[in-house]
Amino acid sequence: MSDAARVTAVASGAPAAQVDCLPIQGMITLRGQPTEVAEAIRAATGCGLPEQRGIVFEGERGVAWMSPDEWLLLMPQEMVSECLATLAGELSSSHHLAVEVSDARAMFRISGTGAREALARVCPVDLSPATFAAGEIRRTRLAQVPAAFWIGADGAFRLVCFRSVARYAQDVLENAASGAPVGFFPEG
Repeated sequence: MSDAARVTAVASGAPAAQVDCLPIQGMITLRGQPTEVAEAIRAATGCGLPEQRGIVFEGERGVAWMSPDEWLLLMPQEMVSECLATLAGELSSSHHLAVEVSDARAMFRISGTGAREALARVCPVDLSPATFAAGEIRRTRLAQVPAAFWIGADGAFRLVCFRSVARYAQDVLENAASGAPVGFFPEG
């Protein structure tokens, strides 16, 4: 191996990424049959159903695919009651579950040129730009806890985890982001 390609085991220098804990985000978990909930989701958020492992936004509202019969609806906290009421009205004759989970979740923003690399250090996901791009969401593990993340409109990652493990998640993310980027992922 040439000296130019050698990298130390423990990076040092400027942080690879910035980690910020975000204010409470309005979130609703919705479960039901896709054919029955699609129009209700559109009425509540303005968004269509995302594809498998997809996330879509319309302004401040979004919908993330979580499983074949589960979606995470995102909106400003002050819009949660309105969205729940719309869902209840639209789905009154359908078997479904719509529950606010805003207080049960924490959200982080991971930004900077090394954000992708910082997440790759602690999540067992192929984060290469060719396999993970804007409009996709991944449910995975962040070290030892469940988490989901996507790339926001600003190019930074958003990560959601249970609020009960938020301190641990923040420590893990900050540790992963603290070293200088190794440069594994090409820029752009």
